[in-house]
Amino acid sequence: MENDTTGNTKPGFFDKNPVLKNKEFLAYMGLRFGLFFALNMQSTTIFYWVFQITNNKLSLGMVGLAEVIPAIGCSLFAGHFVDLLEKRRLVLTCVIAYIALGISLFILTTPFSYETLGHNLTLYLIYGLVFVGGVIRSFIGPSLFALFGLVVSDRKLYANGTSWGSMALQLGGVMGPLAAGVMIAIDGVVTGMLAVTIVQFLLLIPILNIKTKPIVKKEQREPILQSLSQGLRFVFNTPALLGAQLLDMFSVLFGGAIALLPVYQKEILHVDEVGFGLLRSAPGIGALLTLGLLAFMPLKTHPGRKLFIAVTGFALSIIIFGISKNFYLSFFMLLLSGMFDAVSVVVRGTILQLVTPDHMRGRVSSVNTIFISSSNELGDFESGVMAHWLGTVRAVYTGGLLTLGVIAVTFFSAPQLRKFNFEEEPDSKK
Repeated sequence: MENDTTGNTKPGFFDKNPVLKNKEFLAYMGLRFGLFFALNMQSTTIFYWVFQITNNKLSLGMVGLAEVIPAIGCSLFAGHFVDLLEKRRLVLTCVIAYIALGISLFILTTPFSYETLGHNLTLYLIYGLVFVGGVIRSFIGPSLFALFGLVVSDRKLYANGTSWGSMALQLGGVMGPLAAGVMIAIDGVVTGMLAVTIVQFLLLIPILNIKTKPIVKKEQREPILQSLSQGLRFVFNTPALLGAQLLDMFSVLFGGAIALLPVYQKEILHVDEVGFGLLRSAPGIGALLTLGLLAFMPLKTHPGRKLFIAVTGFALSIIIFGISKNFYLSFFMLLLSGMFDAVSVVVRGTILQLVTPDHMRGRVSSVNTIFISSSNELGDFESGVMAHWLGTVRAVYTGGLLTLGVIAVTFFSAPQLRKFNFEEEPDSKK
């Protein structure tokens, strides 16, 4: 506690953010930051790499499709096994798998590999390795979500922990693409992929500073098919959670424009590789600014209503970005889109943590992974296809208009989400 000018005590930084007193949570934040720094740097490099190889907008959509197929197809099975196994060991296994994937991509970027394999085979191997990354992602998401609930044992700290955890994620989302742009400018994709591999090795440090956690045992183990259906049934029977997931899925599915940034960089805004990295980082910078504010001024009242306002702001930002031909305006609109999206992330993440029973965290999070993958990677695919058919600019602003339609439908069809309050104890936890 600190004293103010009147002699009264006022809450200090750690009193307002008690979750930061937890050393394991700090390691968890370091893990999230490093992981998303590496993955964002990797995906930015891959999109740039593929577009340089093919000069084809549809090929950018194929990158998203290659990742979303396994991410969705494996998620329910991943959630089942996450609930049965020890979470920290699963995260460690995923990190080791990402290291192997990073090494493989780095080898593929070398001139010797490209000259030996040729144009077409190199492209197919990129898609194949992205597919493997989607499989790993289907396990890492539920594992990290379940580990959060064990590292932060006090449910009253979930909102505070979610804000800080999301901030670490977004910081990685900001710095990863920017670092990728700088590395590509220095020495092409080879240097970028080497840096990704080094960061992935460093992820072993924070995960080894988290202790092994107990497995939350169920009274009776159901058959695997019944277990797989439990997560889906829970989400569909929890209206506020389902509404938040659907709103996020369709908004990012239609409103996403990240996959088309190489086209904007080269054909519309005419900026160099560093400019590309800045554009790719802009949503993360905006999200980081918002999450910093939310860590000190948390969303305590009417989070559902604020979610709808934020998603509307996201859609409008994407529409303006789509028609902009000025780099600074485009950067600012992407910045705003990240700021609005951060509110959605915190509200949706806190709802997910609050309403999910401990013994179902893996399966419910796996359903969440399906929604996220459907929006992000299918959104990349949708962007590539729409740009191929309609043209880049028309595809982006049309997607923003469709997002506004989704928001209107969800607002009137999901009253539980509009009225959701963090202070209320969810029925599922009673």
